[in-house]
Amino acid sequence: MTLCPQKSSTASFPTVIHAHWAEAAQAKGFTITDRVDDRYHLLLRCEACGGTHRAKLFVLMNNQPICPHCTETSWKEDAAAAGLVWLGRDPEDRHYGFYEAPCGHKLRRQFELIKRIADGECSHRCETCQNAKEQAEAEAQGWVLLGAAPTRDLNYRSYRHSCGHQQVIARVNMQTGRFNCEACGKGWASAPSYIYCMRFNLPELPPMVKLGFSRNPESRLTYQLKRRPNLQAEILHSVALPTGHKALCAEKQMHAALKRDHPLSMIPPEIYAPWLRVKSEIYTADLVPVILDMLDALPLLPDA
Repeated sequence: MTLCPQKSSTASFPTVIHAHWAEAAQAKGFTITDRVDDRYHLLLRCEACGGTHRAKLFVLMNNQPICPHCTETSWKEDAAAAGLVWLGRDPEDRHYGFYEAPCGHKLRRQFELIKRIADGECSHRCETCQNAKEQAEAEAQGWVLLGAAPTRDLNYRSYRHSCGHQQVIARVNMQTGRFNCEACGKGWASAPSYIYCMRFNLPELPPMVKLGFSRNPESRLTYQLKRRPNLQAEILHSVALPTGHKALCAEKQMHAALKRDHPLSMIPPEIYAPWLRVKSEIYTADLVPVILDMLDALPLLPDA
């Protein structure tokens, strides 16, 4: 290969491009277009994208140079595949970039994580939107989200109740409402409660019903009873009672009457165990009218 002529007589370093340098560059996908800065640096043009970048002679001869233009293109493509918009590199850390999420918020993420998201291995989460979601969950229960709980694992948050008490609570409990304020909350026995009748349509099984009591029947059905979230189930009726103790006593009386008068309607637990997290008190659906009548009669009972 013909050596490049000297480009400037004022250069303080040699401008000759040696043949074995050029051959090494061609073998690695680049063309040397100039020598820059000093005797140890070259200007390389990428044969794939046509972009040029400054590289050390040592890197060219002993390693595979990486085109920064191709790299940035791959970052943009990964961002698009992950459902994000590429904004630029983080000048503070070469492993991170900035992205715009579909919600419009700015995210700072590792390039490797974005690639995993693009490959479908995981998904991104906007901290701003997540915080707003958790704040809304807390407000629905009468609490204010204060932040992370540094003394517990990542599943816990620090909250402040409307009474002013601060407490560390598992986020799942805040979502379901299955907890008490340690300062002003009532225990289940003294707190208002409900007796309910639920109907289940389990796969390849006839319909069945459950009679029970809970401070929050919707939460119990959604987060406690069903082993799978997509199981078909509904609350047919619920009756409010002033305390959990009264609800428990009334429920026991109702179960005793059902077992006495309809023993053949009791379903063995091994039948529904793969679908429900409960070991008893499940009946065939033909008892729905009977149970609903019992619930309707509850407010008329002197002990209720």
